[in-house]
Amino acid sequence: MAEANPSVVDKARAYYDSGDADNFYNLIWGGEDIHVGVYEREGEPIREASHRTVRQMAGKIPHFKPGSKVLDIGAGYGGAARHLAREHGYHVICLNLSAVQNERNRQLNEEQALSILVEVVDGSFEDLPFDEGRFDVVWSQDAILHSGDRRKVFAEVDRVLRPGGELIFTDPMQVTGADPATLRPVLDRIHLDSMGSVDEYQAFARELGWDCLEIDRMPENLVAHYSSVLRELEGRHDELAGQCSNDYLGRMQAGLRHWIDAGRAGALDWGILRFRKPR
Repeated sequence: MAEANPSVVDKARAYYDSGDADNFYNLIWGGEDIHVGVYEREGEPIREASHRTVRQMAGKIPHFKPGSKVLDIGAGYGGAARHLAREHGYHVICLNLSAVQNERNRQLNEEQALSILVEVVDGSFEDLPFDEGRFDVVWSQDAILHSGDRRKVFAEVDRVLRPGGELIFTDPMQVTGADPATLRPVLDRIHLDSMGSVDEYQAFARELGWDCLEIDRMPENLVAHYSSVLRELEGRHDELAGQCSNDYLGRMQAGLRHWIDAGRAGALDWGILRFRKPR
């Protein structure tokens, strides 16, 4: 997504705008929360685990009051934004590069009578179209990994956060020092040379003078989640074949196995990270 590598943003946009991806995520993830879930038991529905992630993240920022301004970068279909608006009274802007996802997001906001609290904006999180110091919270779920310039993403977040504002996010990450050969199939799948890491994100935060409030590492959930998605794909293959191309399903199946293998090998990390911009 970096300006220096426009092919990254083009590939990400083309992927998420495709009918194959839209149908797959809507059918398998449940249509609103298309990110890694927090699992409490084996075989738990993806929808329940994915929404648990949203609730856990929201529970880490209870000090923000109704009316607080939240920016969700890489917002997908907007499930988190609607939860934050409905349950906490936050005003949320969803920033996302996929026109297809954004249109579904707007429809869901209308259907749930939340358009007054949730706005959807087309754009990239490497060039946020907002004034300085506008937001109390920047929120993101499993999106920053798709950036070709993660340092720039943090710099843009810093610019639009008010003093004392917070960044809270999840991201699939690589473990520092992980075997490159183990990571390679995963990186090829997302068209990048590397993913972020806890160490890298903490370093970005230090450069900006932010406070590190919490690093809640839960890599086991990444393996559990992609394993659940793979089981759903294999168990509902005939149904999905009517909605997605065989080529897409085959590539998705292979890709999921690469994620699972790398996670089991200890090469991948995932969790909730939270930083504060100083007052």
